[in-house]
Amino acid sequence: MNHEDYEKAANYWKEKDKQNVRMPEEQLKKAVDDYILANNTCTLATGFGEFVRCTPIEYIYHDGTFWMFSEGGEKFHALEHNKNVCIAIYDKYECFGKLKGMQVTGKAQIVEPFSEEYVVAAEFKKIPIEALKKLPQPMHLIRVVPVKVEFLNSDFKKEGYAGRQTKYF
Repeated sequence: MNHEDYEKAANYWKEKDKQNVRMPEEQLKKAVDDYILANNTCTLATGFGEFVRCTPIEYIYHDGTFWMFSEGGEKFHALEHNKNVCIAIYDKYECFGKLKGMQVTGKAQIVEPFSEEYVVAAEFKKIPIEALKKLPQPMHLIRVVPVKVEFLNSDFKKEGYAGRQTKYF
């Protein structure tokens, strides 16, 4: 592939989205929230320079924000330098007519252990704060604030909308 071929491939969805039938904003927000809440595991992509990491991780979602407790791992190499992340949530592939998954672009923050936000997230996840305090080192809490969601859902076509919808926050 030459540069123009890469550019054409990279811009495929931007061009296609210009012609797509958009779902009303409130309906899309509900569909996005429902799908996120129906799941609890994602893939968190982080990167910095030549380093990239794609980590399967459990999440909780409340107040329009993703919260992920983590003991540690290489994702923190990238998070120190680059707060831009991507989350992927998806169903098992069955066939082309039953696609369902989303990509969430967002900004990550590391929440201070045992701060008010940390305690609220632990309570929401039903993790006793006293149990967290007994660990040899605190669990890290990653907070991801969504900036954009790209939601691919074949069911949208049954309602007369494009199968791919984009929501900006």
